[in-house]
Amino acid sequence: MTTNKNDPYEALRYKEFRAYLVARFLITIALTMQAVIIGYEVYEITNSKLLLGLIGLTEAIPAIGIALYGGYVADKSEKRNMLITFVSLYTLMCLFLLVVTHTHFANFASKQTIVFLIFVVIFITGIARSFSGPASFGLSAQIIPREVYQSAITWSSGAWQSGAVLGPAVGGLLLGKLGITTTFIIIIVMLTIAIFSLFQIDKKPILFTPQNESVYESAMQGLKFVFHNKVILSCISLDLFAVLFGGAVALLPVYAKDILHVGAEGLGWLRASQAIGAIFMLMILAYFPIKKHAGLILLVAVFGFGIFIILFGISTIFWFSMFCLIMSGALDGVSVSIRHTIVQLATPDEMRGRVSAVNSMFIGSSNEIGEFESGASAALLGTVPAVIFGGCMTCVVVAVTYFISPSIRKMELK
Repeated sequence: MTTNKNDPYEALRYKEFRAYLVARFLITIALTMQAVIIGYEVYEITNSKLLLGLIGLTEAIPAIGIALYGGYVADKSEKRNMLITFVSLYTLMCLFLLVVTHTHFANFASKQTIVFLIFVVIFITGIARSFSGPASFGLSAQIIPREVYQSAITWSSGAWQSGAVLGPAVGGLLLGKLGITTTFIIIIVMLTIAIFSLFQIDKKPILFTPQNESVYESAMQGLKFVFHNKVILSCISLDLFAVLFGGAVALLPVYAKDILHVGAEGLGWLRASQAIGAIFMLMILAYFPIKKHAGLILLVAVFGFGIFIILFGISTIFWFSMFCLIMSGALDGVSVSIRHTIVQLATPDEMRGRVSAVNSMFIGSSNEIGEFESGASAALLGTVPAVIFGGCMTCVVVAVTYFISPSIRKMELK
């Protein structure tokens, strides 16, 4: 198939990519719906804020801890079937949650048993994430030609952001209207459709064959590759510190209740704002992809992200706070598009799983640690100073990166 450089729908003209996109959207919306339900159910049973905080950590520990091995397995496996296997595991875990949270089970099981089983599912989901992420990353690169990568990444990121926006909202709505059992059934149906979509993709060749090195040595090659590739390392590090310092999401409940006085409904809009901005930006990038001066644009986008986080921190007006979060999300969308394109273009086919695993370790850990950093800073400095401090640190990181990494300043997407 010939490609058209000015065609914003270029990637969508590939049947297998369309199937992949449907699966990615459904998996994202299903898992984010499930996360909302789990959080609500755990708090309903225990009334413990500490356990709410431990939910993300319980999933992150296995996801980050075995990420390198997950990348190694993805590289030496047929990626379509591997992804189908772990999406099937997600589906089974959701079915298990349906049983555990059903009224009849709750009648004879203790609350502690139900919560324990829920956390077991969360932990297993974290394990599955460490394998499904690298498999998905590697598969997406095998279903389209290299010259279509940027278009594909824009649409793929848009599908993920859309699912991330709709998932919590739809999950909460269905939970309130239909109840937990019916909502879990709907999630299972979504994941099942995602599996059928993945079956529309042909099996792909395995591009990596382990040599005489040990599993540990082979898994570590992804880490070595990233640390020896200055452009990839700079991009991942920049994103890591931006999320680490500039993440105000953990403090949004405080803003909604105590600063903006908008309650739970306003909190929902605040939580969705960054993803809304990212979706709009990714749709714009589908029509106007970044080619020239990509490195400088990346630096400006992350610096702008920090500025809007600072403005959000000092705002006491709800509509302006939403605007700041939408703009920070839009600029983050620019960063995500450029970073993902760079990683796809610069990574050899036989190492995509392991490099994706390193990327997920950096970004995944920064999300979790960033929430901890925001909470700790708020406890020490106060909520508003903590958010302002985080935004300022993001801008400082950009300035330092500009001077110490000439490779990122000169980077082009060609």
